[in-house]
Order: sequence, then C-alpha cells, then structure tokens
Amino acid sequence: MAATAAAAAVRPSLPITPPRRERSAAFCSLAPATSAPSTRLPPSSVIPLQRWRCTAVTHPRSRRLHGPRCSQAEVASSTVDDDEACELVRGTDVVIGQGDDESVRAYLLEAVKNNNGTCVLFLSDVFGFEDSATRDFAYRIACHGYNVLVPDLFRGNPWKKSLPMDGFQAWLAEQAPERVAGDIDTCRKWLVDDFLAAAPSKKLGVVGFCYGGGRLVETLARDADAACFSAGVCFYGSRMDASLGAQIAAPVLFVCGDGDLLCPVETVRELERSARGAKAAVYAGRGHGFAHRPESLEDDGDAEEAFAMMKSWLHDHLLA
Repeated sequence: MAATAAAAAVRPSLPITPPRRERSAAFCSLAPATSAPSTRLPPSSVIPLQRWRCTAVTHPRSRRLHGPRCSQAEVASSTVDDDEACELVRGTDVVIGQGDDESVRAYLLEAVKNNNGTCVLFLSDVFGFEDSATRDFAYRIACHGYNVLVPDLFRGNPWKKSLPMDGFQAWLAEQAPERVAGDIDTCRKWLVDDFLAAAPSKKLGVVGFCYGGGRLVETLARDADAACFSAGVCFYGSRMDASLGAQIAAPVLFVCGDGDLLCPVETVRELERSARGAKAAVYAGRGHGFAHRPESLEDDGDAEEAFAMMKSWLHDHLLA
C-alpha cells in the first residue's frame, strides 16, 4: 500500500512496500544536453493557434483528450467545486519564437478564476507534448491554479509506441541535446520575460518526466546563476547527470521507484545529497512511469500520493 505520510512533509526517503509488479521499461534516455543561448522574446513572437475549454474536445493535432482527474479533495483549497475547477482551465496551442529554426510549438494551459499567478514548465517523456497521459497530468496541475506550458521537445517527431524498438536509438540520436536545451531555454525565457511579467507572482517551477526529468536536471544546472526557477519536481528522470547536482540551486523533489532500471536509485540519492534543498521519494516495487502511466492498482495508489507530494512541493516553494 502507499505510504500514508502527509504530502506536505516529504521525507528524504519514503519506506513504501507494496508488492512488486514487473513492468516493461519505457523508452526514455538521452545524453546530457549542453547550454544553448536564447534571446528575449517579444510578446508578438507568441502565436496562439487554437483556444479551447478543459472539457472533452477533439484537438486537430492530437488524440481526444481525457478530462483531468480532479477530485473534490484536490480542489478543496480553492473556492470552486470539482466540476467547476475542471472547467476553469483553458488550453492554447502556441508557437514561441520567430523563424522555423528557432520557434517552438507548445501547449499552454491557463487557470482562469483560481489562477495563482505562477507558472510551471512541463517537460514530457519521449511520447511528446500531445500525448494524452502528458496532457492529463498537465491539466491536473492547472486545475490547482497554475499556468502550465508544455513544449514540443521533439519538433513534431516524438517517439511512437507503434514503432519497432530497434529504431529507438536512431530516433534518439536525432534529438540533438543542444537543440533541445535551446528550446527549453527559449520557453523559460518567454515565461519569465513576457508571461510572468504581468502576473502578480514572478515564480516559476519546472516538472519533468522520464526524458524530461533528465532535461530538468540539466535545465536547473544551467539556471543556477539566473535563478529563474524556484522549484522543480523530477519524476524518474532518465540518464540524469548526478555530477550536476552541486550546480542546482532550486529545491527539487525527486520521485522514483526502486524497480526502475532507467532511473537508478543510486543516482537519485546522489542528487539528493548534492543538490541544495533536494528531497527523494523512493517507492518500493514501482517501476518506470508509474506516476503518470499507472498499470496496476498499486501503481494507482502510489501515483495519487506522488501527485499530492508534488502539489504540496509546488505550493510550499511557489506560493507559501
């Protein structure tokens, strides 16, 4: 069963002991990216493509999206009920930057009535920013008042579950680390310089899953001097460079399972020790992807607890 400790007090290690369930490894990996320069983006460089409400809608370039799983408990801190909270998120496809080579497609989820003025940069796994599991999770964050930007890290070419695995490494080699880092920095710069400029809060957080979790570590290491990010949550980051831990200034919550071959617990522990203000939540018996792609009842329980931990972490570092 999932640990019952309060999410608001994340311990360095969580002794969670559900029965082990073997899972097939997801395909998330990339060598550490290097820093790439970015330029200030004027508001006019952001091109909205389509705006829609958070109810079930067929998007022109993605599968039909499922509604966010917002429970009454999750929205208890807001002034709206469950159904209304889910209605208070609107989504917009945007293009950030100018020119085909420098522009980045992204999906912006904005909280409406309960908007707390903060932003979260959401870095996806290899299945990309249009994947339903990614958007479902981003919705849930936005339902709690956050503005969430989900960039297309793969320039329209995410990994697809239908592709044969023998082509994965060739696909991965096409995702140039410098280009990915530059796109992330472009989105971060727009959020800081333009989107947050008119917001009551200037705080920015970052959440990353799998592939995006590895990029989160690199992004926060690059951000050490600028200190744009106030918090991070890394879910089972793949190929994380533990040597970057000492360069990370923002507090990071690391979430992983002890059965995850793509996110070794030893790497998570090393980052927890070296990164200032970091905490690790290690779930016994959980494999890769359990928090946003649960495959069992045990996964479901721990996924809900991990979401609550993330929510408390973001609240404590972005709102409190």
